[in-house]
Amino acid sequence: MRTGIALGSNLGDRLAALQLARAAVLNIPRVAGPLLSSSLYETEPVDSAEDAGAFLNAVIEVHFDGALLELLQSLQAIEAQMGRPQSRPVNAPRVVDLDILYVGDLSNSAPSLVIPHPRLHLRRFVLQPLAEIRPDLQLPGQSSTVATLLYALDDPAAVFMASQQWPPL
Repeated sequence: MRTGIALGSNLGDRLAALQLARAAVLNIPRVAGPLLSSSLYETEPVDSAEDAGAFLNAVIEVHFDGALLELLQSLQAIEAQMGRPQSRPVNAPRVVDLDILYVGDLSNSAPSLVIPHPRLHLRRFVLQPLAEIRPDLQLPGQSSTVATLLYALDDPAAVFMASQQWPPL
């Protein structure tokens, strides 16, 4: 199933962190192409401490043919390998943040994983890169496309395109 994953970083070499995370996602068992990658976006931190640095964000879409929990555990393992502590304050600065946005037309509401991501439709830093690669996508539980959700969004957070292309690894 086509699966959307948000990538974010606001500590250290943010670009290198996103490049490594994207490469690691592509190496997860049962993940395959074709790969869709949004541009890279610099965004203000949302619900973070005032001194938190700006994020570099992107969205990728891959094909995933496996169990949701398996994907979640794989993404959490990548975060841990890249230095994200398992115990941390909510919205603390982080080297890498990987979130499953959607998995095909599946809906899941287990305490450990809600699909589609419960705040996806409220966050410009996710909707803007997602609208770039999948503007006509209609998520489960939504009556509008991603592009329409973005257009109607009342989110003052600043989101700026940092680069249209990912540099080669």
